Amino acid sequence: MSDVAVAAGVSHQTVSRVLNDHPNVSEATRSRVLAAIETLGYRRNSAARALATRRSSTIGVVSTGSPLFGPASTLLATEAAAREAGYFVSLATITRHDRDAMREAFDHFLSQGVDGIIVVAPHDEVADAVVSLAAPVAAVLISSTQVRDAGTGAGLVRSVGVDQRAGARLATQHLLDLGHDDVVHLAGPSDWFDARERVAGWRATLDAAGVAWREPLAGDWSAERGYDVGRRLVDEGLPSAIFAGNDQLALGLLHAFWDAGVRVPDDVSVVGFDDVAGSDHFIPPLTTVRQHFGRLGRRAIDVLTGLLAGEERDQAPLLPDLRVRASTAPPRSATA
Repeated sequence: MSDVAVAAGVSHQTVSRVLNDHPNVSEATRSRVLAAIETLGYRRNSAARALATRRSSTIGVVSTGSPLFGPASTLLATEAAAREAGYFVSLATITRHDRDAMREAFDHFLSQGVDGIIVVAPHDEVADAVVSLAAPVAAVLISSTQVRDAGTGAGLVRSVGVDQRAGARLATQHLLDLGHDDVVHLAGPSDWFDARERVAGWRATLDAAGVAWREPLAGDWSAERGYDVGRRLVDEGLPSAIFAGNDQLALGLLHAFWDAGVRVPDDVSVVGFDDVAGSDHFIPPLTTVRQHFGRLGRRAIDVLTGLLAGEERDQAPLLPDLRVRASTAPPRSATA
């Protein structure tokens, strides 16, 4: 930093102000310091900074290693948001979802002196394990279900997420508004928060409209399961419309209907959830609910940095939106 100060013709304190984005620095001086930093190839000494500030500027992120679109997109968005906020990210992937696995991940982070921990927690077991541990640093769960504060001292737990019920309501209400009165739900796994919240939103919307519902069809998150269910529905009788728990299930349904000569949306409408890359190129392009993962990552980092500063930041669930495409239309009875 002293070399940068000499090269830029400023004081050591001015270099520090530029590095910390202090407002009381003229643009000309800031540009001169940044040019010197670029020329000299200066990089912060993170170890020295940690000793001086008693902060490592590192956040631990726990992931289940899921390749599914939602968890993977959440992980990438959180990592990007952390870097934007000036933090390094240390990643731990757990293959088991129990308390011992979570403790190992937390111990790994605590040995690195992380400032806080973020956990991508789509499963019941993951959230339960985090809450039961009460780590001695601030922790944020990315989960669609709010968790209680299990913190003592600095060990605070908060949660942020996307309002999955609201997304399910958007999908279901869209089908009702088109005139469908037999809306079946192909659900995700029951031990996932998101799947249960989507079931609840679908059911509540039908109840509010006075429309009878069948028990949701049990699924996982795979296109293969969607295909199998689609073939069974062709054999047993098609509903008017189907709200699939995610876009991969919807893709499997579309494939099964195509193979059976069922026309979408003429014979049955299909809605997905997630708006995965390429869903607008399914045949037909898929109506789906879009989650804003970039905003979710930034919200998680904001809540965590707030905890580190002793502040409560906005934890309200983020709202998804509906992308209407060609896989939904009024039922044939309404257009005949």
